[in-house]
Amino acid sequence: MAGLSGFARRRRGRSLNAEVNIINLVDVMLVLLIIFMVTAPILQAGIAVQLPDVASKPIPMSDAVVITVERNGAVSIGDVRQTFQQFQTSFAVAIAAKHPRSVSVRGDTRASYGDVLRVFGVVLASGIKTVDLVTESGP
Repeated sequence: MAGLSGFARRRRGRSLNAEVNIINLVDVMLVLLIIFMVTAPILQAGIAVQLPDVASKPIPMSDAVVITVERNGAVSIGDVRQTFQQFQTSFAVAIAAKHPRSVSVRGDTRASYGDVLRVFGVVLASGIKTVDLVTESGP
């Protein structure tokens, strides 16, 4: 019993610390910030295609809809792979939902030129005035 009364005396002798310890909160927030900084570029990459190397200026990608034309003829809006027929119907829905000012087309270097032009035809028929071709920045 002597041990318990000593504990009670020490507890009564100290004042309560009612301050919030934010050091742990800051540590957790910094770790989350680092995680988001590392994963954000990975999430923006989209579907992996081999883009042509061309000397070009960077284009702003603020509100553009990104369309990817793959080597096998598959067309993607964002990260959703589709056949060309599915793309024709879903592109109108995507445009109506986002109202973008421009569309960016990422065409694989091994994709058929005809596949890329068919995508261009659908985009231009929808009324979009600005279509950008995404490339790797060459020499």
